[in-house]
Amino acid sequence: MFTVPHYNEHFVHSSGVCLAVLELEMQDEEEQQQKTAGAPVGIDAECDTSLTQTHKDRIQASWYRCEQFGLDHSSRPDFATLPKGTLSDLMDQHRSLLETTENEVLPYYENILSNSACMIVLADRQGHVLNTWGQPRFGSAEEHGLIGGNQWTEMGVGTNAIGTALITGEAIQVGRDEHFLRANRFMVGSASPIYNAKNDLVGVLDISSDAYLPQDHTFGMVKLMSLSVENRLIFSAFQQEHFILSFNTNVVSLDSHWSGILVLDENGTIVSANRRAEVVLARDLALLNINQIFDIEMREIKHHPFSLPMKLIAMGRYQFYVKVIPPVQQIMRVPDFRQRADYVAPSQAEPMVINEETLPIEKMSKVENTVLINIPDNVIPLAELQHGDERVERLVRQSHKIMEKDIPILIHGETGAGKEIFVRSLHYHSSRAKEMLVAVNCAAIPAELVESELFGYEKGAFTGAQNRGSIGLIRRAHRGTLFLDEIGEMPMAVQSRLLRVLQERVVTPLGSTDVYPVDIKLISATNRTLKEEVKEGRFRQDLYYRISGLNIELPALRERSDKAELIQYLHNRLRKEEPGPALSQAMVNLLVKHPWPGNMRQLAHVLKVGMAMADEEVLEDWHLPDDFFDDLDAIGQSAMAESSPTTGQNEPLERLIPRLLSEFKGNVSQTAKTAGVSRNTVYKYGKLKDGSE
Repeated sequence: MFTVPHYNEHFVHSSGVCLAVLELEMQDEEEQQQKTAGAPVGIDAECDTSLTQTHKDRIQASWYRCEQFGLDHSSRPDFATLPKGTLSDLMDQHRSLLETTENEVLPYYENILSNSACMIVLADRQGHVLNTWGQPRFGSAEEHGLIGGNQWTEMGVGTNAIGTALITGEAIQVGRDEHFLRANRFMVGSASPIYNAKNDLVGVLDISSDAYLPQDHTFGMVKLMSLSVENRLIFSAFQQEHFILSFNTNVVSLDSHWSGILVLDENGTIVSANRRAEVVLARDLALLNINQIFDIEMREIKHHPFSLPMKLIAMGRYQFYVKVIPPVQQIMRVPDFRQRADYVAPSQAEPMVINEETLPIEKMSKVENTVLINIPDNVIPLAELQHGDERVERLVRQSHKIMEKDIPILIHGETGAGKEIFVRSLHYHSSRAKEMLVAVNCAAIPAELVESELFGYEKGAFTGAQNRGSIGLIRRAHRGTLFLDEIGEMPMAVQSRLLRVLQERVVTPLGSTDVYPVDIKLISATNRTLKEEVKEGRFRQDLYYRISGLNIELPALRERSDKAELIQYLHNRLRKEEPGPALSQAMVNLLVKHPWPGNMRQLAHVLKVGMAMADEEVLEDWHLPDDFFDDLDAIGQSAMAESSPTTGQNEPLERLIPRLLSEFKGNVSQTAKTAGVSRNTVYKYGKLKDGSE
């Protein structure tokens, strides 16, 4: 974990503003040293003003957009406030971002909140406020609008720090009179975008105040805070099983938030990096080996004392100090020299012919017999995708064979049925396993960004485009697998472009005339009936027949004949991640009775909650979440109404449970059995006294 360097400890306990000043001064000094030493600087580095708009240009461009949106200076802000339920779902979706910001970043800057009249605001990539910290001086929440669920976009609120940072993709400070709407000119906003480990914009961090603070300090602070969040997201995603390298031009700055970060697998492949690393090294780092960047091999990194910084040369010219942070979980692997690229398998006798219909799933195809694959720990082996359900066994066998053919696969299934788990297993058991599996949730990407995300774009192709451009998700999947989840949500205009890519096997980025050939295995998934979507004109018929080579239906959990075995298998996998109690037969029977409307995703959540509540004790029904029993009770009441009129057809539980308890003299088990509900429900509606059974 990044810690505040020792030379900043005094400032952590005295003044967050002083901390920002010191860090910014050190960063400026460091960048000057870098220029003097001739270190590489990326094209989007702040020092390259020739390619960067001035602040005045950005504000003017924003005001022009506001006029195009039909706003005038007297317009009232339209926050498009989300309902509480939708906001709760949104916060759950961004739980990692929220917890990282609040628990791992803000404590370093907590004195800003106590010593300054300002608010810190975290918003998602669509401008919805997720949470705020601090006590503002500028009136009630209704007046300033910085409350959870409000959306701060330029279209609704005019020029503002959050909305303008989202459009430009860069940090910006909007002064009082620079706000387009007069209603917002009571404050100054400083905002900086947050990018995740995939370099996708996931949110914005903002500091807003009506006080006349040293605004340069505030602007620098919010940029440091966003860098801190990005770095912690990388650590959260990779620290368990990967080596992390931080590097800087100054040895005392290795723990600072502006150090470059590289994430390495055990072979030295760079699997992720922060923005600072790409800016400093001025090149695309994705999937390069560490020996292509620094003059060191991965075996030397593994054996170097982790507390001792190294002095290394980057790309044969530039000197950096490097610190190695080992994985939290040291994974022991036995060397297998057959994994080397130059390994040639010994010749074997011609194998006997076997009927493919009776071939067990454990038997790999000819391709996999010559390429030994170590699948990641989070990938379920093909043989373990089914546990006795003949329908699932058949579709696994069919899909596995089709993976080596130039035939697309279309998976139908309910939300949470395990479509992505299924695709990951297929990918890692195919000849494409050494290349990337790129999973795209078409419903999660804003409609206006789908095209640029999929096909990529040249620098400057549109407002908000990154200076260095983007190769796009389709090209990232070159020679690998492209998984388009929820493809029924794809906008019609994007469907047309995707069809051309699939027909011509080339991609043309937005704003470019260049074409790039692509070799992808296409797997699509949907929980919609695409044929009905075609009839309704919401999905192109020609695209439907292009993606539906092999159509398979992944059954819902409630429909599987191996439900009991599958529940036991998932529970055992979860126990490998975190120790927990075994499942009793009574608990398995209870879980099998459940209708599981949320499918595998819901099952995993219920088991995790139960294991956490049991705390290594025997897992009992009262350890499970209440909503688990709501579904069971609905089934029980329905069955009771149909087959047990003596218990009171349609009698509400709040009357039925006390009556049955009285009849059975407080016997909870007999009451639950007769009412067709769980013991938890009896406790809930029975108002039992302590000791009743």
